[in-house]
Amino acid sequence: MELFIFLLAALFSVLNPIGTVPIFVGLTQDYTKKERSKVSMLTAINVFIILIISFFIGQYVLTFFGITITALRIAGGIIIASSGFSLLNGKFSKNRGIDKKVEEDIQMRNSIALTPLAMPMLAGPGSISLLIAFYQEHNTTNEIIFSSLAILIVSVLIFIVLRSAHYLAKILGASGIVAISRIIGFLTIAIGIQYIISSVLSIIRGI
Repeated sequence: MELFIFLLAALFSVLNPIGTVPIFVGLTQDYTKKERSKVSMLTAINVFIILIISFFIGQYVLTFFGITITALRIAGGIIIASSGFSLLNGKFSKNRGIDKKVEEDIQMRNSIALTPLAMPMLAGPGSISLLIAFYQEHNTTNEIIFSSLAILIVSVLIFIVLRSAHYLAKILGASGIVAISRIIGFLTIAIGIQYIISSVLSIIRGI
């Protein structure tokens, strides 16, 4: 259960669906309630598929390219910490690859559920590297079951947050969303730094 709670909290912090609320609202402002619900559902499903594939297949990708788990943890830690800093500095959308040109291109598409919402805004390099590294250390049957359940719950939470995005935007306001995003950003930085520290200590012990 502790493993489940840890991965659930870590994934939620790194994915940060709350920080995606203003972007989702902006991209779906002309959508009907039914269309917003559909996009929310498809986004959550896409995120689940991306994360679950990363969790189970990621290790083989590492082996193919000859990348060690220590290198992945350090790279992932840097990416995760960078995401956290972007949240603290209020540059979330820019960090997730949403600039003015991309936003204009998005408006011309029929669906935004896969890109940019599911990837790279939610399921980005940080969460993917987190799951790959996590699988390397927790791969017993029970651990895999609880980890998969955590991924599923996070995906459900993403659906709930996005489905309620327009209400949350009204209730919290811009300042409220920024405040929550910065708190999550601080936790995300801590997770990234912890990954780097653990990797460095592992290298030192191996010397």
